[in-house]
Amino acid sequence: MLQAFTAGQVRSAEEPLLAAGQGAALMQKAAHGLFAVAAGMLRDSGGLYGRTVVVLAGGGNNGGDALYAAARLARRGMGATAIALSERIHPDALAVFTAAGGRLERLTADNTDALAARCAAADLIIDGVLGTGASGALRGPVANLIDAVNAKAGPRGDRRPQVLACDGPSGVDLDSGRIEGPVLRADATATFGAAKAGLLTGAGALAAGELNVIDIGLGLSNGAAPAPAIRRLELADAAALYRRPRTADHKYTRGVLGIAAGSEQYPGAAVLATGAALATGIGMVRYLGPRSVGALINSVHPEAVCSTGGVAEARSQAWLVGPGAVGDPEQARRARDAITSGLPVVVDAGALAEVPRTVGPQVILTPHAGELVAFLGGRGRPVTRDAIEASPAEYALETARLTGATVLLKGYTTVTAAPSGEVFSQADATPWLATAGSGDTLAGILGALAAAAAGDGPAAARAGVPEGAKWAAVAAAAALIHGRAGQRAARRGPVIVSDLPGEIGAVVAGLLAVPD
Repeated sequence: MLQAFTAGQVRSAEEPLLAAGQGAALMQKAAHGLFAVAAGMLRDSGGLYGRTVVVLAGGGNNGGDALYAAARLARRGMGATAIALSERIHPDALAVFTAAGGRLERLTADNTDALAARCAAADLIIDGVLGTGASGALRGPVANLIDAVNAKAGPRGDRRPQVLACDGPSGVDLDSGRIEGPVLRADATATFGAAKAGLLTGAGALAAGELNVIDIGLGLSNGAAPAPAIRRLELADAAALYRRPRTADHKYTRGVLGIAAGSEQYPGAAVLATGAALATGIGMVRYLGPRSVGALINSVHPEAVCSTGGVAEARSQAWLVGPGAVGDPEQARRARDAITSGLPVVVDAGALAEVPRTVGPQVILTPHAGELVAFLGGRGRPVTRDAIEASPAEYALETARLTGATVLLKGYTTVTAAPSGEVFSQADATPWLATAGSGDTLAGILGALAAAAAGDGPAAARAGVPEGAKWAAVAAAAALIHGRAGQRAARRGPVIVSDLPGEIGAVVAGLLAVPD
């Protein structure tokens, strides 16, 4: 499991080491890790010798890390230029850099355009402007330079230089992921000591590119470390949460998911949700809704049990309500009954309007940013879509604490938050999943996992998460499965959502291959 911390938590972990005189050693560890990531990027694109690297060097230790790394590249035959963005550049790192043949330029009001052109012509730019000690947007001449580099470098492509961020892309809030000014979007980030929370969520995750965590010995992964601000599940974590079939199981102990979704107007949502749920390996799906929708489901999935009855009569371990249930009073009634049943329930789309003021953490809300705007507005908390998309973890957690529910907020990074404060952020999805019906499949996967987890007491302990975070972790696992299924489908071309069940099954097979 990838654990991310706030900048303040990382600085607190550094303090005793710095007080013990280990600052120089920490910097060398960081610089070596940064060099290794840079060298790997260059080798993958043609090798090191004869290539060019430009360092954007700020005045703090971040600039020193970048200069030390660039010195190592220069000694391997690369042309290296450092652009000093402050009057105070780390003196020892600068001396090593120039001794290795590196060239220093200083940013002035008159040479911004020329230096931006040099950056755009380089093979690699190392962004060492700001580190964990900085906050706020880039300003003044530095902001002007970044704007000019972005303009001259152009869109991503063969001629655009690769960008490696040192600790984090400068201008990204490393706690929230918010970006309020210009930023040089990275192809990769080498971050030191631990992942920073703002690199796992919101615009910061998009700007960071491939995340590489460099261990410099801060001890943030041990049992005495503070609780992480954000967690990200990896395949082994999702495997730990998944309830595997047991010898004495039958269909009821494997998990029964009730689905009240679809309508005469939108029957396809129910079909997609049902197919995704079945593909996870759940014991049974019970569908409640219009007879015509049930008939359509059975034409595709004959194993689903379909009826027009009510929630109280349909024995299930969990419920999924809302996808495609538009303009249907009976589906709205079923949604209300499921939400107040005390069972785990996934509340999607139109059923979000049926959520009472407060519920329990077993109720999992799955809005996208636009739906969350309406949901919070109805509770006297006006907010814009832009604000939510800029800082999704903040708003997912606020919504969880406001309602008592678990919240899965869909987006480029899918953020899940527990009312007890734990936050997960998954970035497994491909952009090809941004298509109609994708949310219905995610809801079906999550509903199935919730039904299986309902009677699985040790699930949270197996995954190493607090018990209060169980449903948020289950939701994050659903996002992982959904995203990786989309990745598999995208290898063949554009994703057709109705084809996803086969890929969902393949991802689950991968979970089952992970040793207990």
